[in-house]
Amino acid sequence: MRAFLGVLACSLTVLSVHGLYSASDDVVELNPSNFNREVIQSDSLWLVEFYAPWCGHCKNLAPEWKKAATALKGIVKVGAVDADQHNSLGGQYGVRGFPSIKIFGANKHKPEDYQGGRSSQAIVDAALNALRSLVKDRLGGKTGGTDYGKQSGGGAGNKKDVVELTDDNFDRTVLDSDYVWMVEFFAPWCGHCKNLEPEWTAAATEVKEQTKGKVKLGAVDATVHQGLASRYGIRGFPTIKVFRKGEEPEDYQGGRTRSDIVARAMGLYSDNSPPPELQEILNEDVLKKTCEDYQLCIISVLPHILDTGASGRNSYLEVMRMMADKYKKKTWGWLWTEAGAQMDLESSLGIGGFGYPAMAAINARKMKFALLRGSFSETGIHEFLRELSVGRGSTATVGGGALPKINTVEPWDGKDGVSPVLHDLSNPETDLLLKKHLNIFCKA
Repeated sequence: MRAFLGVLACSLTVLSVHGLYSASDDVVELNPSNFNREVIQSDSLWLVEFYAPWCGHCKNLAPEWKKAATALKGIVKVGAVDADQHNSLGGQYGVRGFPSIKIFGANKHKPEDYQGGRSSQAIVDAALNALRSLVKDRLGGKTGGTDYGKQSGGGAGNKKDVVELTDDNFDRTVLDSDYVWMVEFFAPWCGHCKNLEPEWTAAATEVKEQTKGKVKLGAVDATVHQGLASRYGIRGFPTIKVFRKGEEPEDYQGGRTRSDIVARAMGLYSDNSPPPELQEILNEDVLKKTCEDYQLCIISVLPHILDTGASGRNSYLEVMRMMADKYKKKTWGWLWTEAGAQMDLESSLGIGGFGYPAMAAINARKMKFALLRGSFSETGIHEFLRELSVGRGSTATVGGGALPKINTVEPWDGKDGVSPVLHDLSNPETDLLLKKHLNIFCKA
């Protein structure tokens, strides 16, 4: 019994899953350690798929991707990144869903999104079209900036993208800023600092482009601005620290190459990125897409608008948004519906008997779900989601073993509800609305 419960609990856990490709395939497996060498510094055209092993669409694409890689062997490089495992690399290229396919052509630092079909033929056609464009550009003398990543030290960025920081401007520029800062404290005579300089400069340019200026790289000459060096306990060179508004600075412990620095910067950018969208379940497509595209979908069933009014509903939605922000690094979708609007969904999750608001987490791949048993509050939901994250908590099978039928409904207009006119029960529509409302809450 214990083993059975363990299996059920793991069904909702973020598991380490084997990738979709192996060494025997013609698809090159890419990761943060080899991506710069294989792709960025390459003269070849690359098609790169960013995938998650649990993603159904990715599994469907895998055999077609392998066929395309074999057909393009020696002509165009075809690679794949397990972005669930290497999320910093996915974040570096703005990957928000799976699978995402990028074409790395003339300018390796600005890949193009692939928008074509998912068949091997469509992929090959797109690759050959991109290859023709690349060759045409080279004939015309356009390099697209490919030499940038091939220069000594990982590429020469724009030195202006590294902000010069001093005793006079540090507090105003860094500490009072809403941006995230990575700051190098250096000494001009330091050999390691000289080796880091081209990497730091190239990273600063790329990070500026990738984060739209939301993460910045700066540098302090600690031999001149000794007040700053003393304030932050600088004892050796180079020392790199991360500054976020309102928080204590933290030491950077990563590698010293451009790709290492960019990967850390993109991780910081992801930390400060907007939370996933909280969507109302308006039709079947909303539920299906969210639950199939994400590892978990978190669904709340909120009280009828007549019981909470707009202010009460907004308070519940605000709690959900706070939780979505807290768990935004997870590959989870966030949905809500009104009590009674999706009765088949409530029935399949056994929600009706627990009252409202209610919350469930669904793993659509396993057709398993877990219910929030605690309070619908920041503390209660955090405890619920934390238990799921570490593989604890009881689960059950979704009623019917499949996602239920979803009614198409109008979106909430953000206003208070309008009560039925009780004396006008001769009106069939009013009578139906009243009966529906009473039926919902008599069950609770």
